[in-house]
Amino acid sequence: MKRSHIRFIHHKKWSTPIIVVTILALILLFTLIFSNPSSSNRPKSSTPQSKSNLFNAKAEILPELPRLAYLISGTKNDVVRIKRLLQAVYHPRNYYLLNLDLEASDSERLELAKYVKSEVVIREFGNVKVVGKSDLVTYKGPTMLASTLHAIAILLKLPKNWDWFINLSASDYPLLTQDDILHIFSYLPRDLNFLEHSSNIGYKEFSRARPIIIDPGLYHLKKSGVFWAKEKRSMPASFKVFMGSEWVMLSRSFLEFCIWGWDNLPRTLLMYYTNFLFSLEGYFHTIVCNHKDYQNTTVNHDLHYIKWDNPPKQYPINLTLEHFEDMLQSGVPFARTFATDDPVLDKIDKDILRRSHGRFSPGAWCMGSSALGKDPCITNGSPDIVKPSAGSRSLEKLVLKLLDTENFRSRQCK
Repeated sequence: MKRSHIRFIHHKKWSTPIIVVTILALILLFTLIFSNPSSSNRPKSSTPQSKSNLFNAKAEILPELPRLAYLISGTKNDVVRIKRLLQAVYHPRNYYLLNLDLEASDSERLELAKYVKSEVVIREFGNVKVVGKSDLVTYKGPTMLASTLHAIAILLKLPKNWDWFINLSASDYPLLTQDDILHIFSYLPRDLNFLEHSSNIGYKEFSRARPIIIDPGLYHLKKSGVFWAKEKRSMPASFKVFMGSEWVMLSRSFLEFCIWGWDNLPRTLLMYYTNFLFSLEGYFHTIVCNHKDYQNTTVNHDLHYIKWDNPPKQYPINLTLEHFEDMLQSGVPFARTFATDDPVLDKIDKDILRRSHGRFSPGAWCMGSSALGKDPCITNGSPDIVKPSAGSRSLEKLVLKLLDTENFRSRQCK
């Protein structure tokens, strides 16, 4: 926004009262300018703006784009899927940490690392890392949580600050371009935490919270199931248990608190969730809702499209072409689970991401020509420029609904 410059012409004949009036007028002008609430171009707290001006950039300077930190996790035979997912969600502004658990072979880890080094764009921006020393992960046990905390600690050491952490698995896939996601989230307070959560855990109290389990992955090198203790434990009295989806979008400030823990709550709950079934579905949720500094930052949604059987089974159903239109209308940035190279992924690439096979999803940072089948991202421009598509409107609609005054506070930590 250009500021108008007011030029004053002085002449020796003008009397002192005129000068006094001019000074008073200037004081009044500056008072009006600096007391105008619309002069702020970004929300400063976790209380969202109204629907009418949250995404209105016509009369304001565009807010700074966020920087996202992705964790993409997989296991044996997941290298091909991780490569494809990385290409689909890649943007030079973000960070990406790729992690194959200990069940994957060293040759698979090496293949993934060689791929990262072979990509010219990734080498130029240096924003993709591969975990070299992987952890043994038991899906039902706390080793899944330990692996996630390990990844977050690595990401916190990276030189440029990022704003949100997003965890994806090899069976996830984006439903929006990174330009769309970065554009919409640039208007949001950076302390918001997107995670589905509830203290009304129902049957899970007796199937997860009260049972005591031991994860052999904490001390063994070979994967096996969890052990169940005969004893049961009572529900905690010093904090309230919350549970929800393991798929999250968490703020850097909250995760710094979880990792560095200047309050003892993160460590206390880490000890508690060591013997908790599916601990990743409750650890962050219980911390955020039991601390006064963070309980008002929650948005009760995991930003994923997931389809379950009726009644629900342990794992969601694999998404196919029959779910495409429903996914498109949902407005969420991600979906899961997909089978390897399912035809619906090709349709997402073509219709949404405009991505060619084996290439990155093009964005405003791609400055090359796509004529004659050329890769437009080989020639790149500024990573600080985005060009949102019409698809960003669906995410805008979802965010406005989630942050609506009648919906936002009423669903926080209940």
